[in-house]
Amino acid sequence: WGLLLLAAALGVTAAARCPAPCVCDNLRAHVLCLNGSLTAIPDTIPELTRKLDLRGNSFMVIPAGAFLATPYLTHLDLQHCKVERLEEGAFRGLGRLVHLNLASNGIALLYQESLDGLFSLQQLILEGNRIEEIQPGAFGHLASLTVLDLRANALVYLPDMIFQGLQVLRWLRLSHNALHVLGTEAFAALPALRRLSLDHNELQALPGEALARLDGATRLDLGHNPITYVAEEALAMASLRHLFLDHASLQDVAPDAFARSPQLRILDLRENQLQGLPPLAGAGGLVRVSLDGNPLLCSCLLRPFHKWLARARVQAEGACAAPPALRGRSLNSLKSPEMRCSRLRPPPSPTAPPEQPSSAGSRQCPRGCVCSPDVHHGSCENRNLQEIPRDFPEDTRLLDLRRNRFRTVPPDAFPGLKELVSLHLQRCSIRELQPGALRGLESLVYLYLTDNHLSTLAAAAFEGVPQLAYLDLDHNAFTRVPAGTFRLLPNLISLHLQHNTIGELLEGDLAGARGLRWLYLAGNAIRHIAPAALAPTKTLEKLQLEGNHLSEVPTAALQGLPALSELKLSRNPIKHMGDGVFLPVASSLQHLYLDNMGLERISPHAFTGLGPKIRSLYLESNKMSNIPDMRNFTGLEILNLQDVPFHCDCQLLPLHRWINKLNLCVGATCGSPAEAQGLKVKLSTTFQTCPGWGQGEAGETNPNKTKAASKSTKKKRLGKSPARGFSKSRA
Repeated sequence: WGLLLLAAALGVTAAARCPAPCVCDNLRAHVLCLNGSLTAIPDTIPELTRKLDLRGNSFMVIPAGAFLATPYLTHLDLQHCKVERLEEGAFRGLGRLVHLNLASNGIALLYQESLDGLFSLQQLILEGNRIEEIQPGAFGHLASLTVLDLRANALVYLPDMIFQGLQVLRWLRLSHNALHVLGTEAFAALPALRRLSLDHNELQALPGEALARLDGATRLDLGHNPITYVAEEALAMASLRHLFLDHASLQDVAPDAFARSPQLRILDLRENQLQGLPPLAGAGGLVRVSLDGNPLLCSCLLRPFHKWLARARVQAEGACAAPPALRGRSLNSLKSPEMRCSRLRPPPSPTAPPEQPSSAGSRQCPRGCVCSPDVHHGSCENRNLQEIPRDFPEDTRLLDLRRNRFRTVPPDAFPGLKELVSLHLQRCSIRELQPGALRGLESLVYLYLTDNHLSTLAAAAFEGVPQLAYLDLDHNAFTRVPAGTFRLLPNLISLHLQHNTIGELLEGDLAGARGLRWLYLAGNAIRHIAPAALAPTKTLEKLQLEGNHLSEVPTAALQGLPALSELKLSRNPIKHMGDGVFLPVASSLQHLYLDNMGLERISPHAFTGLGPKIRSLYLESNKMSNIPDMRNFTGLEILNLQDVPFHCDCQLLPLHRWINKLNLCVGATCGSPAEAQGLKVKLSTTFQTCPGWGQGEAGETNPNKTKAASKSTKKKRLGKSPARGFSKSRA
């Protein structure tokens, strides 16, 4: 504040340097550049800016030192900016930043130095990206972070010590990923953590050993995971008070499952498959157990649990599903004599899955490479190697071999690495993956083959890697999808084939990819997608086809994709959209990208079926002069209509009224008639001569008010509204 006052006293104002098309609030040192067409961070943002909002632009990459000119920033918002990569040192110089929002971008990987320099950061929001992997040390510089939000990404595995350096972190949000493997030391470096959200993942067993490191955590969310059984003393969390295991697949809970969590107060077991529970020995502090939505069998088998509830004074929520005489009765209303057995046999209890033996690596590190035993990380990056080195420690989990010259990967190239989870082979001049090349890598989840010279792949190359979930083949030489390659990959979730030269997608190309969720095909030359090409991928959630040669929406190929929530068709030469082109995915689609296509006409019924579920719609940089009625798009959070030459006549009046009711910045501008050219659709006065003008939303019934508002708006555009300290650059 002292610097701001000094600047004001010297007559240095942010208005003089406010970049187009931004808005600057000088009094509060805020700069807003919302939903624009910026492709690079402006270098003329006032130096004393404290809050910078860049939502809705198109940066793709945040380069090193991007914010060195604004060292006083405390809040930075980069949501919905299409960011795919954070270069090492991207945020250096932002030592005062406390809040960084990178939600809803396309970031796939966090490198060690991606977040370097943010030593004052308290909140980091990375929700809704496609982060597949976090490299060890990525959070090592964030000593002040209290909230880390990694929801809705593509994480499958958390290695040991991955959160090292987060000494004061209090809430870690990992919901809505695909986690099914957690290192036993994954949470070992989080002494201040109080809340951990792991709901909506793919955990098949309660990760007790990893959770035991969280002595201070008081709330644990594990709902919506396919956990079937909670074993004896499975949870040893000394401070835990609230445990959520709702909407899982629980069939049984051991009597002393929570005996080592003595502070547990609330246990939520709603919507599972439990027919009953045993008395929960050791859970002496329990106050409430929620069992609603379970098929409770209120027979004599439930009496011990019922008596324990009364004795321990625990409130139970739930109702009987059987026998018929007690169906619908609440547990609290039952009396022991009512719970009878007549030739009923207890269902067999599932047994806990056997623990897998762990092997410690005894081999030394290959010459010229670096091995870090504390994080099980091996690296031979950029060593000019021509052959893949061997004899890495057997417990290596991440192996970085980028920027070498291997040319080929021979059979059995990685012997003894049964615990390897992540393998990096980017930029290695690889032309061939020979059959059996990855054999023995039975724990491999991530395989990166970006920026090589691969043009074909044999299915046998993936023999022995049944856990592979992420396969990155971007920037290679494929002219078609390597058909049949995915038959040996039953757990494949994410497939990257961006920036190749694939010309079409044929039936059978994706055979075997039945679990695929995310398919990235941007930057190819795809002209045609066969109607059955995507049929094997019934669980597909994201389909990215931007930057191809499609001339129409591939409606027929979208049939049978009931989970598709994101469709990107940007930068395809689609000139016309007919009726009902999105009907096959209308019930699930949430994010639709139709920008930069040269789109000239959208049929009035093109969006039939779409409605409240749509959260973001991108239509910027097209050539149509009108758009269909979208009044039922009530869930919109983002609508981009910039650089569309709307014809602001009476036919556009419904759009004008609808936009005025939206609490969104949409950027719609009149391209014609001449008297309205360049005006915002919201502000154009050409609609005042239309039949029905003045009927509808409040504020349009009084022409004098409209003229006054128009004058006020004009003044603001000219920078003559000093009362609130705003100035807008004149483009």
